[in-house]
Parts: sequence; structure tokens; C-alpha cells
Amino acid sequence: MRARAGRVSLRAMGDAAWLRPALLLVIIVALWALAVQIFNIPAYLIPRPLDVAEAMVDQWQTLLAEAVPTTLATLGGFALSVTVGIPLAMLIAGSRTVESYVYPLLVFSQSVPKVAIAPLLVVWFGFGMMPKVLTAFLLGVFPIVVSGVQGFKSVDPEMRDLVRSMRADWLQSFAYVNLPQALPSIFSGLKVSVTLAVVGAVVGEFVGANSGIGFVLQRSIGNFELPTMFAALVILALIGVILFWLIELVERVVVPWQASRRVEVAATA
Repeated sequence: MRARAGRVSLRAMGDAAWLRPALLLVIIVALWALAVQIFNIPAYLIPRPLDVAEAMVDQWQTLLAEAVPTTLATLGGFALSVTVGIPLAMLIAGSRTVESYVYPLLVFSQSVPKVAIAPLLVVWFGFGMMPKVLTAFLLGVFPIVVSGVQGFKSVDPEMRDLVRSMRADWLQSFAYVNLPQALPSIFSGLKVSVTLAVVGAVVGEFVGANSGIGFVLQRSIGNFELPTMFAALVILALIGVILFWLIELVERVVVPWQASRRVEVAATA
């Protein structure tokens, strides 16, 4: 009986969502350390994982303090992306005229490198938080609009006809039919958007900032402090992973049927 319970617990651990990526991460770090050792790569090109870990331990207070403005800029840009992106997606999906005017320009705007726009934002808004927030917004709004348009256009026409036959007004149709059916696509865009917002915040810090993870990266590259630079990259990746996980957690609460469907698909894989 105990052996059976042990097998069940081991199987549950094997099916845990975090275990496989954690195992892959361990393998990657081990291969990294092995490659540095075998090919005798100098530390000024690629540091050892142990050196990166030591830099994180020695400078954790500084890295944590610098992560705060980056996270705030990311959250500000992401919130602005949600505020603008979802209503814009509703307008584009609901009006062919708006779509014909706005959608091509929106796609065209994504071909402009944000690194080229960031210096203009610094000139216009100074060296404060606003340029970083706007850069994060410019990178994060497009996935929300695209996924939102796809979600609102994929609403079942029969459901729309049903609520119209029941004499529901526009707000009731939106609340009970359009929005619930579009939420899975919207959350897909939100998860992409929040990771791009992290990139946008760092781009803004590269151009003009005296704090943040982007500033740490720029300073570390200039001083050839490779372990510190890699440690800052790890912190940056953690910010993106945590924010992605939080969006997924909200999705499980707001759209439970979509989350359960993904779990069923993963279980059959």
C-alpha cells in the first residue's frame, strides 16, 4: 500500500507543470558549465554559472533594488496596453470602416524599431519613468489588439442571434456573449504582451535612465562585468516569468473552462 502511494506521489511530481522546465533548465546550466570547461572559454566572453550565482548572492540587494523601477515601468506599460488595446480591438472587430483605417496603420507601426523611437520619447518626456512606460506600451499593445480582434470576430453568430431574439441590448450581449467567448484569445495576447512589456521597459532604460535592470546591463557591459550582466539577465527573466504566471493565474480564475481544457490536452500529451 505504501509502495503504491509512493508511486502515485512520484507520478504526481512528474506531472507537475514546473518540473519539466526546471529539469530542462538544470540540463542547460550543466551543458553551459561543461562547455566553458571543455573549450576553455575565457571569463570575459562567457562566465561560469558558478560566477553568475556568486554575483547574484553578492549583489542581490542591488539587483533587487534595480528590479523595482523596471517592474514598475513594465506594469505601467502593460496597464496602458490593456486600457488602449482591448477597446481598440472591440472597435476594429465591430466596424469594417475602423478596421480599414486603423488596422493597416497599426501593423505598419510595428515595423518601426522601438529602439529608434525611444530616444525621441526621452527628448519629449525627459529621463523619468514616462519614456520607459511608453516604450513598454508600444511593444505590448500590438499582441493585445491582434488577439482581441481575433477573439471578438470568432464569436458564434448563432449565439448573437439568440441574444438578439431575446431582446438583449448591446451591453447585455457584450457581457454575456461577446466578452466571454473572446476572453481566451484576449488572455493569450495578454501573456505575450506582458513579456514584451518587460523588453520595452529595458529598451527605455538603455536609452535614458540611471536606474533599473537595463541600466545595470549597460553598466556591466561597459565595465566587462560579465557575471553581473548575466545575473541581471536572470533577474529580468524572472520578472517576465512571474508576470506571465500571474496573468495565467488570473486566466484560471476568470476563464476556468479554458484553463481546464489546456490541462486536459497536456494530460493526454
